[in-house]
Amino acid sequence: MDTGNKPALVPASTTHWNDDNALYRRVVGDVPDYAIFMLDPEGIVRTWNTGAQRIKGYLADEIIGQHFSRFYPQERIDAKWPDHELRVAAETGRFEDEGWRVRKDGTLFWANVVITRMLDDDGRLIGFSKITRDLTTRRRHEELIRLSEERFRLLVEGVVDYAIFMLDPAGHIASWNAGAEVTKGYRADEIIGRHFSVFYPPEVVAAGWPERELEIALEDGRCEDEGWRMRKDGTRFWASVVITALHDEAGTHIGFAKVTRDLTDRRRVRALEDEGKRVTTFLAMLGHELRNPLAPITNAVSLMQLEPMETERLRMCRDVISRQLVQITRLVDDLLDVGRITAGKIHLDMKPVEIGAVLSAAIEGCEPEARSREHTVTLERPGGQTWVSGDPARLQQIVGNLLNNAVKFTDRGGRIQVVLRRNRAFAEIAIKDNGPGIAPWRLQDIFNLFVQGEQDLAHSQGGLGLGLSLVQQMVALHGGDVAAYSAGIDKGSEFVVRIPLIEAPVPTTAPELESLAPRAHSVLVVDDNRDAADTMAALLDRLGYRARTAYDGASALAEVRASQPDFAFLDIGLPDMDGRALAKSIREEFGEKIGLIALTGYGQEQDRDSTHAAGFREHLTKPLTIEGLSAALGRLEAQKAD
Repeated sequence: MDTGNKPALVPASTTHWNDDNALYRRVVGDVPDYAIFMLDPEGIVRTWNTGAQRIKGYLADEIIGQHFSRFYPQERIDAKWPDHELRVAAETGRFEDEGWRVRKDGTLFWANVVITRMLDDDGRLIGFSKITRDLTTRRRHEELIRLSEERFRLLVEGVVDYAIFMLDPAGHIASWNAGAEVTKGYRADEIIGRHFSVFYPPEVVAAGWPERELEIALEDGRCEDEGWRMRKDGTRFWASVVITALHDEAGTHIGFAKVTRDLTDRRRVRALEDEGKRVTTFLAMLGHELRNPLAPITNAVSLMQLEPMETERLRMCRDVISRQLVQITRLVDDLLDVGRITAGKIHLDMKPVEIGAVLSAAIEGCEPEARSREHTVTLERPGGQTWVSGDPARLQQIVGNLLNNAVKFTDRGGRIQVVLRRNRAFAEIAIKDNGPGIAPWRLQDIFNLFVQGEQDLAHSQGGLGLGLSLVQQMVALHGGDVAAYSAGIDKGSEFVVRIPLIEAPVPTTAPELESLAPRAHSVLVVDDNRDAADTMAALLDRLGYRARTAYDGASALAEVRASQPDFAFLDIGLPDMDGRALAKSIREEFGEKIGLIALTGYGQEQDRDSTHAAGFREHLTKPLTIEGLSAALGRLEAQKAD
């Protein structure tokens, strides 16, 4: 029979093949997804359908009459696997298998094969039916899943930073990875099968928390917790734990996945950070509180400096108080700056600065203390001007701290030398002394916080050990660096600061402000610290103003309504009505008529912005100097004159 290129739907000539060809065509012949064909008892192909042609690639006239082993890889033929399949099918009636098969073009595909024995009416074997399905796509997908699962298994088993393991529904450990062994100390053969509550402290187990965790995970899908857990050796560690309930495809609960991470070090760091924040807050509060009593003392000393003193001894006492007040104020400022730098809230008012002028001002600032200790302080600088970009006040603070250290640690009659150099791209400031020097082992940590406080008290020269740390941090904020040098004990020391140079700015001319003499303006001083209010009022009286005082917000508001002063100094930290609220009330009644000046222990840029937003024209930080007080009043008088 001529079949052409169509699949053969009838067998080759044989007395045993009497099937109804039309029925066979309808049921079998046109099925495209399955290769359905018949074999004679020896395995020779006798029929061929559309699916067989599509899956295996042979036309009917190419394959009918060929042995079916042609569809098998050579290694399976060598192993006589096709013969085995027919033998099993002949003996048992059926054979099913999955494996690689070969297409006409030599490519392999993954096949599901079912061979069924065929008997005649007398029970004699007349051949086999064979159904083959191409499962290559499914096989590839399953292989990808298997490889993915294998990779995931290897990944989980290899993770060392997390303890990842499985629990059965009752909480017994079913798997164990490398991270679990590292974290908890148990080997897999020691822990698998035991209840996971073994990892919990006795008091936590007694409270029933392990079982409650599983209940929560089962109810909500997951349970997350942090707390103390136990290692095999009995030590405790702080753990972050996530327990996830697992279900199969049918929704049946099959167990839990548990991931544990050791956060002991992180918790310790977090505790240190919290402690650091508390210390920073304490330092800020301490600095602010210290400024309150410093304010009246400073006012009193300023008054004493304006009044004639009867004896040399009284004048000497006044000057000693003044010098020591400067030192205390510097310590308070250092405390506040430590807090600001630690909190990242330090503000620099960057502008072109002639560094030689900064050095002269810093030397002038330390001159009274140096003179009292009979030190010789000299300055060497190159010709011309040396410009850097920086905050003038902070640059003077840097040099001032280094000079004050040199003055404090150098024995009476010592020599202190300040040298300014231009070294390529940097301005170098060297401060040398012939003091006690620095031990080599101290050079590496001398800029750390509180190092001065760690010295032997018997040899300490005082101080909190803040100055050098602040110098280093302030210099770094200016883009520079600082280093300490010493040949050893009793051989003096040298500190070198480097700040990047800039080009000299283009000079500008500004109109000179005419200094205004006081015109007997009236002033109200409001401060709940009576000493601060009274001494400041006395100082203002001495400067030619008519000053009155109030000690709380309510009485201040009454005094403003009664006398309507030209200017009002308001303490921000008033107890009943803070300075901002008082300023708001004054502005609502009198508008801009009364010039408001904020008094506070806080002097950061954000503090100034806050008081400016509240309507204050000036912001003065306690303790005040005569110069700062006079300058603020002068600016307000100039505004009033306009």
